[in-house]
Amino acid sequence: MKVLYFDLIGGASGDMILGAMVDAGLSIDILKKLLAGLNLNEFDILAKIVDKNGFCATKVDVLVTEQPPERHLKEIKDIIQKSSLPRTVQNRALQIFERIAGAEAAIHNKSVDQVHLHELGGTDTIIDITGALLALEHLEISKIYASPVPMGKGFVKGAHGQIPLPAPATAALLKGIPVYGRDIDAELVTPTGAALLADLVDDFGPAPPMILETIGYGAGGRDLPIPNLLRVLIGEITPAESATLNRLAVLETNLDDLNPEIYPYVIESLFSAGALDVTLSPVQMKKNRPGTQIQVLCEPVEVDAMRSILFQETTTLGIKQIMVDRYALPRTIQEVETPYGKIRVKIAKISPDIKKISPEFEDCRKAAQKHGIPITQIYQETIHSFQE
Repeated sequence: MKVLYFDLIGGASGDMILGAMVDAGLSIDILKKLLAGLNLNEFDILAKIVDKNGFCATKVDVLVTEQPPERHLKEIKDIIQKSSLPRTVQNRALQIFERIAGAEAAIHNKSVDQVHLHELGGTDTIIDITGALLALEHLEISKIYASPVPMGKGFVKGAHGQIPLPAPATAALLKGIPVYGRDIDAELVTPTGAALLADLVDDFGPAPPMILETIGYGAGGRDLPIPNLLRVLIGEITPAESATLNRLAVLETNLDDLNPEIYPYVIESLFSAGALDVTLSPVQMKKNRPGTQIQVLCEPVEVDAMRSILFQETTTLGIKQIMVDRYALPRTIQEVETPYGKIRVKIAKISPDIKKISPEFEDCRKAAQKHGIPITQIYQETIHSFQE
């Protein structure tokens, strides 16, 4: 499986993403041929090698010969739907522009159909978005990862005058995505770059394990104190490295004064609210008191809900939060016919020849109670039936 990692050294924009793809080996002639499917004759696309703080990188410029009037979402959708682009690219591009229009509409308190997209409705933005999607499809990228997103500061001139950075549309599009501030007076992430990252990236964090094959550098238009570059790393995840890397949150709190009868209710509440795992561990606390540590594993978007439950349902006065990386094997559920009925089995693949097999406990428990035999026998029969 081929994967791509966006290393956001100097931020992200549509032309930086295109430049990185070309630098990674996508021929500019092929990109032009793919973009011809838009049936727009008002642009040309050029690529050149530039120097950014000592790094050689590719700068892609979209040259618009005659910029049409500002477009609404409907007009952009008409261009995409009437094009001869692959259906998968059309659908993804429409999804991204609807996301952009939704962000702009919320900022200006208008409906999606009423809002002008200003710079985001221009020909260059259409080229940036469809070009990035075409490039990813041509390179046969199956999964995309990215580093946390750097944010600049200051102001930039827009259709409504001076706009604070990050631009309101950029900030809205990056909701739910890990970001951090840089002390640089410049726009590091454009709304187009934010929209592409928000829609394309499967997970933000460190680069996944891969056999690295290609590296590409895409250059931005400005010279900054840091290299104004976006780097892409493209490689293969081998079957033995097929575990998915996810960025998760861990909440921890230590208790020495909670009634033990309350713990099952707390655990049930956490799981019902979306916790991925909840564990209890004995700990030694101050004044030599024995205590219990509650540890909750969850998606970052569920942190507020988990924290609220811990504060409301336990005696804790403080909660620690840690961000962790978790590798998880892909898994499937399959029903297996056994002498005691159908039992679901969870199957995780390490490689094509190596699998982990785990019968579902609840199915085994019900079968054991129904037939009056040890649950371990149900487990053994299920695994034996699966292997047959």
